[in-house]
Amino acid sequence: MGEVPANTTVRTVGAATVHARSTLVASLLRRAALNAILIGLSLVALVPLLWMLVTSLKVSGAEYDWPPQWIPNPIVWENYIKAHSALNYGAYYRNTATICVLSAIGATLTSSMAAFAFARIRFDGRNFVFALLLSTMMLPGIVTLIPTFVIFRTVGWIDTLLPLVVPSWLGGGAFYIFLIRQFFMTIPVELDESARIDGASSLRIYWQILMPLAGPAVAVVAVFTFVDHWTEFLAPLIYLNSDSMRTVALGIAMNRGFYAVKLNYMMAASMVMSLPIIVLFFAAQRYFIRGIVLTGFAGR
Repeated sequence: MGEVPANTTVRTVGAATVHARSTLVASLLRRAALNAILIGLSLVALVPLLWMLVTSLKVSGAEYDWPPQWIPNPIVWENYIKAHSALNYGAYYRNTATICVLSAIGATLTSSMAAFAFARIRFDGRNFVFALLLSTMMLPGIVTLIPTFVIFRTVGWIDTLLPLVVPSWLGGGAFYIFLIRQFFMTIPVELDESARIDGASSLRIYWQILMPLAGPAVAVVAVFTFVDHWTEFLAPLIYLNSDSMRTVALGIAMNRGFYAVKLNYMMAASMVMSLPIIVLFFAAQRYFIRGIVLTGFAGR
């Protein structure tokens, strides 16, 4: 066989280099375009939050100026003090925090126990019961609203925090059970079998083996539960009557007559209410994203 001419080899290498460079440039352009689109969508989504922040810092009467002034002049930090001194926000935040913390603990504990049963314990009708549980997710909450209210009124829990906390200690909800169950299914069963050979009970396997490994999924459930109860409005509106028992969301809504003229005060209170959710998300976003991603890989 004859030798390949040197100029042919040079042209081949040059063509390959040009192709690699063009592929790299095209990939960078696609990534830049995608990032630009995502940044644009993020900015659009952040406009309401920015408007709330800007309005909370304006002087009274400047909230309705058109075109809107995106940099307040002057900046009035006293709006936050006045907004929270006019109402009983100390009790509102205390009630809301109590509900959120107790509900998050109850939901993570009881939903993980139910998830462990569906993922690891074999019993007759397990798949049917699990399918029945998932079917309840299609049932609108408004359907069970009146029966639930009648039950809580009968046991004398109206105008207490119990109707807002106790349901989270009864399984936490079908979605949370499904989420943690899917995560448990990604953990090898061999770990359970090895523990049983060493004499571990089902409760010990759940608490000492699976729960430490299911940290991301448990964090997702805790964050979801906290956010749901922090921003919940309908249930507190139904079960809480006295001012000392109100939550933050209910307190702001029930006093909108006071804020009708003072929109800057209302936005200041709403901004403070939003801060814990924002801080919680950024603090737990690593576990949050990991838990959501891994729960989709269960194939068994």
